[in-house]
Amino acid sequence: MTFLTIGHRGVMGVEPENTLRSFVHAERAGMDAIELDLHLSKDGALAVMHDAEVDRTTDGTGLIADKTLAELRELDAGLGERVPVFEEVLDAVRSPVQAEIKDVAAARALAEVMRRRDLVDRVEVLSFHDEAVAEIAQLVPGVRTALVASRWKSDVVDRAKAVGAATLVLNIRRLTLEVVEEAHAEGLKVIGWVVNTQDHLRLARGLGLDGGTTDFPEIRRAGRFTA
Repeated sequence: MTFLTIGHRGVMGVEPENTLRSFVHAERAGMDAIELDLHLSKDGALAVMHDAEVDRTTDGTGLIADKTLAELRELDAGLGERVPVFEEVLDAVRSPVQAEIKDVAAARALAEVMRRRDLVDRVEVLSFHDEAVAEIAQLVPGVRTALVASRWKSDVVDRAKAVGAATLVLNIRRLTLEVVEEAHAEGLKVIGWVVNTQDHLRLARGLGLDGGTTDFPEIRRAGRFTA
């Protein structure tokens, strides 16, 4: 079985998350794909950042949605890195990308970039928001999508099917074999997050997951030898 190892916000365990430095490190570490997060800036740029606010990961304060791209560029995102936009990440690395829509409004902007740059084969779109997954599927024919969940009810597989997602990305600390088997029976892949330890990796393998999202590059190496 092929087990995919996905770099979480690059390799955020060792680099400033969601920065070009982190994404390049993830690619050099051999990650099968790189995950990142998208919000819209005040002037419509696809800013790569996890939180709605800049406070935790930069030296600034306030909402991304209240700042222009020029204002975001002035912030230090860690070790002198700047807040990148989605297109810059695409140019900085060649790896497959998982683009997670944090702000539902970002779906249309992402769709425009995907159509313009013909990214259907390279970019998979993820979201916690069912409506964002459904919208991107309508806007970009053939796009691969995944529904993300931290806590979920018994209908999570049905939710994924309803919005046309091919994959579930679920919190490994709450995953059960029952959910994995139900998803697989319906033809869905299951990715666990976050797989950061040997115990997590053994659990992921034991559950029969299709892959894991990790903060650390060494998980990629360990995953090759974990039965």
